[in-house]
Amino acid sequence: QVQLVESGGGLVQAGGSLRLSCAASGRTFSTYAMAWFRQAPGKEREFVTSITSRSFTYYRGSVSGRFTISRDNAKNTVYLQMNSLKAEDTAVYYCAADARDRYGYMGYEYGYWGQGTQVTVSS
Repeated sequence: QVQLVESGGGLVQAGGSLRLSCAASGRTFSTYAMAWFRQAPGKEREFVTSITSRSFTYYRGSVSGRFTISRDNAKNTVYLQMNSLKAEDTAVYYCAADARDRYGYMGYEYGYWGQGTQVTVSS
């Protein structure tokens, strides 16, 4: 029912910034919880941040204060603004969505996933 396409990844120097976008299909986007996950080579996928339909946000500790998730329901798009990037932020970043509008759900049970976009932070 929902297709997600991430964009905005790339190569950035440590301390720099990057803004990711996730474009979603479907008229029900505005009611879905949205999240960002990431996966570094050789590591498990990990939760980064999420936002509910009412824009309540939640972040893992390592990105709090540096990353900001937001959504624009008129554009069916969720964003991840990443500032003060570190080498350890290097990963493939995935957008996820779920009809269950759960606050701060950090598990993998999201109904829809994007293909991922690579973020590489050089030191």
